[in-house]
Amino acid sequence: MNPSRALTFARARRSKFVSELKEFLRFPSVSSQPERAGDVRKCASWLAQHLQGIGLERVRVIPTRGNPIVYASWEGTKNRPTLLIYGHYDVLPGEPLAQWNTPPFSPTVKGQDLHGRGASDDKGQLFCHVKALESYLRTARALPINVKCIFEGEEEVGSTHLLPFIAQNKNALRADAAVISDTKRLAPERPAISYAQRGGLRAEIEVRGPRQELHSGTFGGAVLNPVQALCEIIARLHDEQGRVTIPGFYDDVREWSEKERAYMARTGPSDEKILQDAKVEQGWGEAGYTLYERTTIRPALTLNGIAGGHYGPGVKGVIPTRAVAKLSFRLVPDQDPERIGNLFREHVARITPSAVETLVRTLSPVQPALVDRNHPAVRTAGLAYKKGFGAFPVFLRSGGSIPVVNAFKESLGIPTVLMGFGLPDDRIHAPNEKFHLPNFYRAIDTSIWYLAAAARTLHGSSRVGRAEQLERERSA
Repeated sequence: MNPSRALTFARARRSKFVSELKEFLRFPSVSSQPERAGDVRKCASWLAQHLQGIGLERVRVIPTRGNPIVYASWEGTKNRPTLLIYGHYDVLPGEPLAQWNTPPFSPTVKGQDLHGRGASDDKGQLFCHVKALESYLRTARALPINVKCIFEGEEEVGSTHLLPFIAQNKNALRADAAVISDTKRLAPERPAISYAQRGGLRAEIEVRGPRQELHSGTFGGAVLNPVQALCEIIARLHDEQGRVTIPGFYDDVREWSEKERAYMARTGPSDEKILQDAKVEQGWGEAGYTLYERTTIRPALTLNGIAGGHYGPGVKGVIPTRAVAKLSFRLVPDQDPERIGNLFREHVARITPSAVETLVRTLSPVQPALVDRNHPAVRTAGLAYKKGFGAFPVFLRSGGSIPVVNAFKESLGIPTVLMGFGLPDDRIHAPNEKFHLPNFYRAIDTSIWYLAAAARTLHGSSRVGRAEQLERERSA
């Protein structure tokens, strides 16, 4: 199917597409805040109605014990392959609100950027594929390939209910490949396809001390402060060289060949670029590895937040009853999240001062994922990028985690094409998140080209054997 009419349609309606994306972004669909559950459901309903309105079929809002899954399909082309398009409509909180230049859920265009929570992660990138589908359906009344869409509302909290849903609905979700746009480009002029994702595990340490707040003058120096105890525990999770001190933590970490590391050095961001994107002057971490390697092929343990005692205005001389820290592990092949959680729990128990008690919680385990760079679905994406952005993409490893990538591989036996449309400075997970609108427009074009090309190249491509694929990954 010639994509020229779909491309013309999309380019003529860019302003309308931006207006619709702004409407999508106005929903504060924060999956980590229970009080936002109603907003999440409203966002799912809006998305389902939109998918139905552009011509997709079998549109359903599927309830789960958590947030709903939005499903839609179009399967009107016989003897053509099927593409599974994934995205997530949930977002992170907008806090701290004071650091936003514009309200997080009042999307605002400034220059060539659209600002708002979810603009890049992941509503904006998801919407690129939706608009590509619409452009075909409005002009040709058909798609060049069969499509199934699955959009979830819990990616930011670990895809708790989507993963079992996929395992239980293998036949309904059968496809030749999956495509996800929830990653970034190397630079505005350099498209990128991610071929590796780190796994993850979220953790929480709660330190419990006295049963009631105590006067710091009366008891200070006689009773161990839970906040101090927590800080001592956290300080013992890394050594001076930036390595995690949990015994056994590195036992299963896969070592990569010099060939792979040389490829990463040629194609990946430099230390200077990473520091520039982070807006910091000095790096930190495990010796012997570049910053790109530290954030992709090496595991990490990060403190995400700490709370305890009085931290508001004024002075309150107390010893608090408890303190809490939230942490996240980023794991690499062949680390197992469950084993890492057990090692972490045992280590915290060993280093907990005897005067306090600790409670460790772990949640949202995500397996690391690897994608075969030579798979036809991935090679096709490179051709689509060349058409849409005028340049072939580089292949990048990602330091982040997308839970469904491994689930698609293990449950459905299909590869996932990670077509990144974000930029390194889009400030995802941070105040003033944005999506560069020229990328939005070109991403729609790229998705249109991908749908057309995949119709010719994907048929039967999901039959690549597991053993063959694993061997390719290990020899990379």
